[in-house]
This record gives sequence, C-alpha cells and structure tokens, in this order.
Amino acid sequence: MSLTLQALLAFAPILLALVLLIGFRLPAKYTMPAVFLLTVFIAFQFWDMDFQYIVASTIEGLFVTFDVLYIIFGALLLLTVLKYSGALASIRYFFTKISADKRVQIIVIAWLFGSFIEGASGFGTPAAIVAPLLVALGFPALSAVIIGLMVQSTAVTFGAIGTPVLIGLNNGLTSGFTDQADKMFFLQEATAQIGIIHALIGTFIPWIMIIVVIVVFGKKEDRKKCWTIGPFAVFSGLAFTVPYALTATFLGPEFPSLLGAMIGLAIVITAVRYKFLLPSDTWDFPERKSWLPSWSGTLDMEKEDLSEGKMNIVKAWLPYVLVSLLLIITRKQELGIGSLLQDFKISWTGIYGTEIAATSTPLYLPGTVLILASLFAFLLHKMRVPKFKKAFSESFSTALMAAFVLAFTIPMVRIYINSGMNNLGIDSMPVALAHWTAEKVGSLWPLVAPSIGAIGAFIAGSNTVSNLMLAEFQNSIATKLGISNVIIVSLQAVGAAAGNMIAIHNVVAASAVVGLMGKEGVILRKTIIPTLYYVLVAGLLGLILIL
Repeated sequence: MSLTLQALLAFAPILLALVLLIGFRLPAKYTMPAVFLLTVFIAFQFWDMDFQYIVASTIEGLFVTFDVLYIIFGALLLLTVLKYSGALASIRYFFTKISADKRVQIIVIAWLFGSFIEGASGFGTPAAIVAPLLVALGFPALSAVIIGLMVQSTAVTFGAIGTPVLIGLNNGLTSGFTDQADKMFFLQEATAQIGIIHALIGTFIPWIMIIVVIVVFGKKEDRKKCWTIGPFAVFSGLAFTVPYALTATFLGPEFPSLLGAMIGLAIVITAVRYKFLLPSDTWDFPERKSWLPSWSGTLDMEKEDLSEGKMNIVKAWLPYVLVSLLLIITRKQELGIGSLLQDFKISWTGIYGTEIAATSTPLYLPGTVLILASLFAFLLHKMRVPKFKKAFSESFSTALMAAFVLAFTIPMVRIYINSGMNNLGIDSMPVALAHWTAEKVGSLWPLVAPSIGAIGAFIAGSNTVSNLMLAEFQNSIATKLGISNVIIVSLQAVGAAAGNMIAIHNVVAASAVVGLMGKEGVILRKTIIPTLYYVLVAGLLGLILIL
C-alpha cells in the first residue's frame, strides 16, 4: 500500500468527522458512531490489524472514557452543590462587583482563572469548571462553551504541572540523545522556546475571545466595543504571558501556567480596580428573551435557589480554593502524594493477549478532587441533605448524556493511534498521514509542524498524547531537513496545545457540563477560527526562527 493511499485512508475518519459535525451540523451522538465504524473498517481491512487488537483498543478507550466522565461529573457536582447552597449567588455578585462588563469577566474568569485550573489540572478540567461558572454569571451556554474551549490553548502545554512536556515530550522523544542528562537539557531548551512562541501568540487570545463572543452573540452596533476593549485585553494577555514565558525559560515546565495565571490575576484585578486602560463603555449580552434557542443549554443557573441568602465571598470561594490547592499538592511529584494516590488503580494488562493495557487511577483524577470539594462545600455551607441529593442526581444525569458519545469517540481514538500494531509493518494512521505531509512540504515543514501537532490533539483530545504520538516523528523530520530540532519539537507542542480547542471529546465534555449536547458542530465552527490563528502564526514564527 503506497504512502499516498495510507495518508488518504488515515485522513478519512478525520474528514468524515469534520463533514458531519461542521458541514452537516449533525450532533456528535450520530457522527461519532459513524466515525468509529469507519476507523474500525480501515484498521481491519487496510491496516490488517488483528481483531483482538481492535477490541483491546476499544476497551482501552472505554477506560479513558470513564476517566473523562468522572471529571465531568465532579465538575458538575461542585457547581450544582454551590448553586443549591447559595454560594454561586455570592460568586456571581463578586465578579459583577469587580466589573459588570462581560468582556472583563471573560478575561478574569476564563483567561486567567481558567488558565490557573489548566496549570493545576489539565485534562479538560478548565472548560468543565469555567463554562458552567460563566453560565451562572448570565452568559449563554453556547458562548460559555466556546470561551471555555478557547482557554485550552496557551496554558495547555504546561498544564497539569507540565505533564505534556514531562510525560509527552520526554517519553515521545526516543532517539538522538547521548544520555538522560542530554535529553533533559534538550527539553529545557524546548520548554523555553515553547514559552516564547506561546507568549507571542497567546497574548492576543483574550482579545480574540472577546471579539468572537461579541460578533457571534452581540448586536451589530456592539462590534465597535471589540476595539475599545483592545488595549485592556492585550494588557491582560501580557499580564499572563510575560511571567509565563519567564517561568518557562528559567524554572522549567511545571509552573509557567500556574504562576502566569496567579500573577496575571493579581495584576488584572488591580488594573480593573484602578480602571487602568479600561474603556468608558461596557458590554453585556442582549436581553435573555431575545436569545436564539440554540444559545441555551439545559443547565439553568437562574433558578431561585441561586439567589437564596447572601454568603460571605470567602466562604463561597473556599471549595474552589480547596480544588486548586489539592490539585497542586497531588500533582507536585516531590511531595509523593500523587504517587500514593496512583498506587490504587483499576487495570487490565495484556488485554485479550495483546500488549495493550488499560489503567485508571480514580483517586488521582481531578474528579476525586472535585467530589471532595463538593463534600467540603456541603459541610461548610451547611446544606440540607435533600438539596445535596438533588445536586447529585442532576449532575449524574447530565454527565450520563455525554457517556454515549464519548463511548464511541475515545475508543475510535485508541484504535487510530494503535493502528501501528498491524501485520503489514507499516506506521500507524496518524504517523502515516504526517509522513506523507512531510514528503510534500519539504523545507516549509516549520509552517506545517504546528498543524500536525494540532491534528494529533484533535484526534487524541490531549496535548500529552499528541506529543507522545508525534514528537519523535517531528524530531526525525528536523534532523532529515537539517533544521533546529528544538524549534520543530517546540512547534509540535504549541500546535498540540492549540488543537485542544477543537478536540472532539473536549467539545463533547464541555457541552455536557452546560447541557448543550447536540451542538458540537456549531461549537467547532467557532473554535476552529482561533485554532487556525494559533497554528498559522506559530508556523510563520517557526519559519522566521529557522532563518
């Protein structure tokens, strides 16, 4: 089978997903089963994968599905508990007090708080936390999901205390190093390069978020307000990206997103207080009665339960503070707590006689932290048991809505990635597609490298997995072309971060949290715009850097 045919077949599942979701706007519950079946057919018929490998990959995917659903449920439970305890009313008032301007709320809650959660946890948690919080502040559910997904860009490469670098790049790069110390030096050089590239591009993401939201959800006469907020939005971008890039350069991959977000929050909230660079105008969504039906989900934060009582803001925020602290403590390897939690695992090794293994570490997952924070809120806020039961029931029902789609999406991803385990001795589908692209592009590879990383994340739903899958391929292309390996591997990591904005299972998970299942295609049509901005600018920077 020629490389061209391999590439065409490998692209077919991606193309089908794009056509059905974006072109025909079919819900993911119809699209992803079709994509799954096509992937199985191609893997079995053309890649000559043994059937037991396809089944084993499916089971591996179902393990990952459980992990994702567990995180969704935890995020929903915390949000719903806070709704019924009255804490969300205080949180909403707190953010409104900082600024009633929805443009400023996008920056503070999504860009900065969301980036902090990404730095601490990763794995799609920011959208699961930020999106429903924005709904509680009066944002249409559709806008909240789009914003929540756009958060998953700049901060992602150093999310979960640097996992995409420390696990993804570290384990994905397998050749060209004299020893481990040489590899660590390479990774630190790449970390610094990644931080600088992300900073140059990501500084404008908060402004792009605002422009997308106003253009899609605002009135035509509101569009001038995209420009009046520009100076403050870029300033807010710099408040995050400058400490982010400096941390990446001098401290390594663990803390750029965390420190960048913490410092950025302090700077931006102070700037808002003193009205530094803030425009004289403000912006809000049109009146709710004029919203299109497609804007709203089933998550209703306008119920009277939300307005009961006036809770102290510190008391209301403490569950989120606990989430942040527990995520940092459990992700910091030196403390050993994360390793202890990972000792409890549900695993299946050698599935059906293959070398494929599936493992879940539920105690280590962010879902457990979110559930613990929910129980903490239940006790701290002195909730009545019937209300907690109601919150639990609502959260479980909403999470269950995402189960069907994810049960096809993630197993499809595992079959796609594991297709290298075949009887023909050919590369897996994503690597074959990347090889074909490299042959056609040649010396312009730096322009394309971020897009390859983004496609990897689109398929896998993870920066880490994209790096594991494609870092060595990118490294070998750089060696073959005689250009900087550090730059090309860095572009891979940057592109893989941007790809999280369109990763199908991230879209499904974020949609489920606000009760917006079935609108995945509409969401992708919006998030693909900032994704294209990210990978194209990263590619142009790559070309400049190799000159």
